[in-house]
Amino acid sequence: MKLNIKRLSEDAIIPTYATDYSAGADLYVPKNSGTVTVNPHETKMIKLGIALEIPEGYVGLIFGRSGMASKRSLAPANKVGVIDSDYRGECMVALHNHSNIPQSVEAGERIAQIAIVPYIKCDYCEVEELSDTVRGAGGFGSTGSR
Repeated sequence: MKLNIKRLSEDAIIPTYATDYSAGADLYVPKNSGTVTVNPHETKMIKLGIALEIPEGYVGLIFGRSGMASKRSLAPANKVGVIDSDYRGECMVALHNHSNIPQSVEAGERIAQIAIVPYIKCDYCEVEELSDTVRGAGGFGSTGSR
């Protein structure tokens, strides 16, 4: 599938896949943006300098990078960012520092990843009763308690 992308700044970096089988493409801090420091328990909006034309029926889901989260405690503040197919503005990552020490991200660094995923839009229909299942209303931890 081809996805149209627009550079909003000359130093923006087009997303790339690390391997042939990567589900998510890496998102980068633009090349000339300098170092950004994210203080402890702070969230910074990192502009990526790109806009996407995501096809109808698809959504762009922005996830953290496992190394950044586990080694530096930096991850998207909203855990999973959503870019709808009708959004044409600049893509950004709300990067949150979960640690107690300042963390820095450098120009050109990979800070998140995006997966383009199909979705199903539902018509929500209110009913008086739902169909029965073996699980029923068993919630958190209920499937492993037998």
